[in-house]
Amino acid sequence: MPSIEQGLYQLGQLDRLAYQDTAVHRLDPRAKVLTTLVFLVCVVSFGKYDVLPLLPFVLFPLVIASRGDLPIGFLMRKVLIVAPFAVVIGMFNPILDRTVVGQLGGLAITGGWVSFASILLRFSLTTIAALALIGTTSFTGVCMAIEKLGAPDVFATQMLLLYRYIFVLGEEGMRMTRARALRSFDGRGMGPRVYGQMMGSLLLRTYARAQRIYLAMLCRGFDGHVRVRARLRFTGRDAAFVLGWSAAFVLLRLYNVPLLVGQIVTGVPS
Repeated sequence: MPSIEQGLYQLGQLDRLAYQDTAVHRLDPRAKVLTTLVFLVCVVSFGKYDVLPLLPFVLFPLVIASRGDLPIGFLMRKVLIVAPFAVVIGMFNPILDRTVVGQLGGLAITGGWVSFASILLRFSLTTIAALALIGTTSFTGVCMAIEKLGAPDVFATQMLLLYRYIFVLGEEGMRMTRARALRSFDGRGMGPRVYGQMMGSLLLRTYARAQRIYLAMLCRGFDGHVRVRARLRFTGRDAAFVLGWSAAFVLLRLYNVPLLVGQIVTGVPS
């Protein structure tokens, strides 16, 4: 399977997981979006040398994924695909920050390695939480929720259309790639010049198709607002979900739980 087609299939698979029927899926999308936002704010607010205090936050995406019947391996593979971005961001920290902040046996641990580990951990937590949100809500549900929470209509509509037509653009690119391969013999027509021409052709075809799609939407009464048939109902269970998890996140942010547990187990006073 071509890499573009495989990538589109896996992206669509995450959205298909959102149409399961579990307790997490039945929660109001606004409740899941609000809870995830609190989670993200708490995670990214930690200092650059904080690693251990972040570990208890792993519980939230794991619980959501397990209760929502999301395959953990599938989510972790998606995290690994985008992990190089986090590596690039923090890869120079061990070189620039050589201050020794601890000892592990006879090995000195510098602040650069600690901050690098903190970046990777925060990146992994926020990414897997976002994937779990989409996997239990769907991208359409997320857009609908942020619109109901007060985001501008145009912002939610642009996000929804962008996500929807990623697949259209990918399919157009696959057709062009397949046509080029069928017309190539003995490796001819495979150079950078041909790829540049293909990108220009894809841009023009995308622009023309976007015009046709927009005119078709206008003919069907589109007025800048995407309407869906689903109606949201915020129940007491949704409120308990938001308040319970949010309170847990705030407590984990204010108190270093792993340190407190270590002090209790070892009997060392704070």
